[in-house]
Amino acid sequence: MFAPAYARRAIPQLVATPFRSHVRSFKRYASSKPKSNPYRFAGPILAVLTGGTAAYVGWKLYTHKYLPAQPAPGAPSEPPQVTFEKPRKQAKSKEENRDILSSQHLQVRKSWENPGVYAWGSNSGRVVAPDSDEKFIKTPQRVPYFDGALLRDLKLNGNFAAAIDEKGDLLQWGVGYSADCRKPVKTLQGKSLRSLTISRDRVIALSDSGTVYSIPVPQEEQLNGPKPRESSWIPFWSSGSSISYRRLEPSNLGYGEKIISMTGGLEHVLLLTSRGRVFSAAAGTQDFPRHGQLGVPGLTWQNRPPGACDQCHEITTLRGFDINKIAAGNFHSLAADKDGRVFTFGDNSYGQLGLEYNPESSIVDAPSLVPLQKLYAGSNQVPKVTGIAAGGNNSYFTIDATRVASPADDERTLKQLGTVTADTWSCGQGIWGGLGNGKWTHVQSTPVKIPALSGLFEYDEVKGRSIPIRLSRFSVGQTHAAAVMDNVTYLGASHKSGENDTNWGADILFFGNNEHYQLGTGKRNNASNPVYIQPLDQVAEQKIRSKEAHRFQITPMKRIKINERWVDMEQRVECGRGCTAVYSGV
Repeated sequence: MFAPAYARRAIPQLVATPFRSHVRSFKRYASSKPKSNPYRFAGPILAVLTGGTAAYVGWKLYTHKYLPAQPAPGAPSEPPQVTFEKPRKQAKSKEENRDILSSQHLQVRKSWENPGVYAWGSNSGRVVAPDSDEKFIKTPQRVPYFDGALLRDLKLNGNFAAAIDEKGDLLQWGVGYSADCRKPVKTLQGKSLRSLTISRDRVIALSDSGTVYSIPVPQEEQLNGPKPRESSWIPFWSSGSSISYRRLEPSNLGYGEKIISMTGGLEHVLLLTSRGRVFSAAAGTQDFPRHGQLGVPGLTWQNRPPGACDQCHEITTLRGFDINKIAAGNFHSLAADKDGRVFTFGDNSYGQLGLEYNPESSIVDAPSLVPLQKLYAGSNQVPKVTGIAAGGNNSYFTIDATRVASPADDERTLKQLGTVTADTWSCGQGIWGGLGNGKWTHVQSTPVKIPALSGLFEYDEVKGRSIPIRLSRFSVGQTHAAAVMDNVTYLGASHKSGENDTNWGADILFFGNNEHYQLGTGKRNNASNPVYIQPLDQVAEQKIRSKEAHRFQITPMKRIKINERWVDMEQRVECGRGCTAVYSGV
């Protein structure tokens, strides 16, 4: 039998140390004449015996602690007991069995059974919890007013919020609307509103017909301001509106042309028409846009055209480009055409335009082409922009990069021709982690890749091949963002399918500033890399899984039955200024 390694290594040290000590003491007392000593070998022998005893004791301790005990001769041997996991809870129904198997299935089911709004982050303006005086809501919490409600759109500010209900009516709440407001209040009604954006002090709403309404945020201004005349279903009869608002109407729309999309910043709004034209207008009463974000070179308050201060201006530089996407940050704007070209204009103080920073002038007041082709120089990939997003002082680009041939290709690399890689790039202010690349850069003018949202693939069992994972939605707030992945989802589990057939939704990640707990992690540290958060309905999770940790997955669009009627519904995320919400959208 051999001693274990650690015991064998210890033996020389145990032997040598006493022996050297004995030799030193023997020389110290030896006389000049050699003299016979009958005990001269006692020291070395004792050292050897001591070392051997220590090694034997160490070996016995090791075998007793780490090695299984050997059965006595003739005793029956018992097979080893292997425990893989604790027995899971026994389900009483098919649906309960699915909930036990998959947290994702439970989340999908709860989103269908209990539609509504979850909100978290800063509550200083009573936006995320209108009925509470808590300063922060650290984790997702339901807004009771919206229990069972479906919304067309929702936008959040630090001290006010606005939403469009299923019927197309506008709701507002928060101390910015009224200091005494404790629940959402219907304001503009009967306009069949479809989407909205918010500036510093106004709500801009777009109707199904393409009409754009500009509504003041404070209730007092709505009640006391000028109210336009409205037509009635009764011929030759009109009446005054119940609240004050203005219409934003481009003057030279063509026949059949209408506004189909809009977005805005703190002071401006962009309008996209059905023919790919872009208009801009002032969207606030406190300040006229002065950072070039309107896209009209040289336009200032002093030399603006005669008429209303919020009149619409066509961005003529973009004529001839079939624009199909627009985005806006605080003081900058983006526009992308169907060929994948991106134009930016406005404030470039943090490099948010994706253009080289000019310390002498941070304003670019005419749309300029972003040189995104340079990002793939020498990579044998051809990029095409598939999406744009912006918020605060940041901009984001989603790009499909297609592998093309090169002279250096061999038989192996030729098989990669045509492969599409989906990447996400960011630029602008990164001190709060808003670049999403793991760094805290103050100014970033050259777009940088977000590794957690780039170069991802998954196997699609329906298509029988690997496919790139793109982004399906990108919501950007003042200093934080949320990315919804376009991964393969499944919503086909039903009462006809097996008990192990489960639904699952899309992955969603958050990153950026977390000063007001707006990331939903329950902590306050900023995140420079995208992170997951826990499921929204923690009560339901704990009933099934106790302390097991799972990630939040958002439910994609599906036609379901709610309150005895069929609707197309999905969950949507909205990042605001210091707060976040997830709502049931139609």
